[in-house]
Amino acid sequence: MIFKPFYAFETGCASYVFGCGSLAKCAVVDPLERTVDEYIAFAEAKEMRITHVLETHVHADHRSGGRALAERTGASYCLHRSAKVGFPFEPLEDGQDIELGNTRVTVLHTPGHTPESVCYVVADLRRGPEPWFVLTGDTLFVGAVGRPDLPGHARENAARLYDSLHRKVLTLPETLEVYPGHFSGSVCGAGMSGKPSTTLAFENRFNPLLGLDRDAFVEAIADVPPKPADMNAIIQFNQGRNLNETA
Repeated sequence: MIFKPFYAFETGCASYVFGCGSLAKCAVVDPLERTVDEYIAFAEAKEMRITHVLETHVHADHRSGGRALAERTGASYCLHRSAKVGFPFEPLEDGQDIELGNTRVTVLHTPGHTPESVCYVVADLRRGPEPWFVLTGDTLFVGAVGRPDLPGHARENAARLYDSLHRKVLTLPETLEVYPGHFSGSVCGAGMSGKPSTTLAFENRFNPLLGLDRDAFVEAIADVPPKPADMNAIIQFNQGRNLNETA
């Protein structure tokens, strides 16, 4: 498998390119608008074709490059089927498998940060059938979890996030590497580490939120940082509802 993270350290945003070098197929997860050329250049340098652009959710803190990247490469642009956007996309279902040659991706619907949030569990069949890592978007960070208030109904979403973590993410093998959508510098969660990756075993032991019961978890994540600047304009752009808006 070929795997490369792309980190925007000034904003704490992470995006990823990964796929099968032998069969020349790859995906890009959570691409930023300003680095679309970089994903294309990396894939070309590795002689891979971008076949899928995968979003973990509709972002509120940065303009996505997902649609532009899909248009330029002919890739499928994918969101969970519940995403409320104003353009066509390939709808993803919970438990769905995506084939990228010898790389396989399983979709986990993990609502809480947003209703359409998903995680992507990735396996390399040349390494073995067991998953290798999980891309957690804004569901689980290093030392923190995603904020629940951006779509409104913060307490209800916090409870959904608790269920998504404990019924979906934390039931995965503890050996999995975890690559979140953000690290310190982002306002999409509170208390994030500056380290951009972790393991499920480490988070189970050291993430202070994961050992809380449901009620305590909801109370703990109700105290959130200020919302991202220009959030409404960014969401409108990423939903395709106001393409002339500048963020």
